[in-house]
Amino acid sequence: MFVRTRMTANPFTVTPKTTVPEAIALLREHAIRNLPVIENGRLVGLVGNHEIAAASPSPATSLAAGEITYLMNKLQVGKIMKKDPITISPDALLEEAAILMRDNKVEMLPVVENDQVIGVITESAIFDAFIEILGFRDHGTRLTLDAVDAPGVMAQLAETTARHGANIQHMAVYRGQDRASVIFGVNTPNTDALEADLAKDGFTVQAKLVNP
Repeated sequence: MFVRTRMTANPFTVTPKTTVPEAIALLREHAIRNLPVIENGRLVGLVGNHEIAAASPSPATSLAAGEITYLMNKLQVGKIMKKDPITISPDALLEEAAILMRDNKVEMLPVVENDQVIGVITESAIFDAFIEILGFRDHGTRLTLDAVDAPGVMAQLAETTARHGANIQHMAVYRGQDRASVIFGVNTPNTDALEADLAKDGFTVQAKLVNP
């Protein structure tokens, strides 16, 4: 799955000269947490709740409320933005985006193509893709199986499933030392006979979710 298929295209943006109150209003109005900062068509930074909070006066400040309001109304995004943000290509894999976000502790990546910001990919988009890949909301049955981690096991699982006329819609494997948990989604709500044959093959059903 590619970033292009999950990004939010044509994201809301600001310029370095946008005031902080204007940026705050945009963030609140659209329930977003970060905004790309664009100057002369190019990405120059990011501004979000974290940068705004860091730039806001401390409650212990000696400034009067009117002075604080005046200063914040004059403060521009270019003064507080995070410069040189990490970006990603729309043709990168979604896993690459997840690793970049996790390793760099960021919650959004601008998607750049030909030096232009064409979208953003967020944590929420990664979560939605994870749920879809595991088939948690799909019609049918989602089984979590305990299996020996050995060559031929997945082929055996596929063969047994095909024998029952079921179609494998989703599969993921979480490996241990010599055993694995297999997340296994099929397109039927009735898997009793399939489960019985899987047990004969050495699989153990650890969890079952039926979505009618």
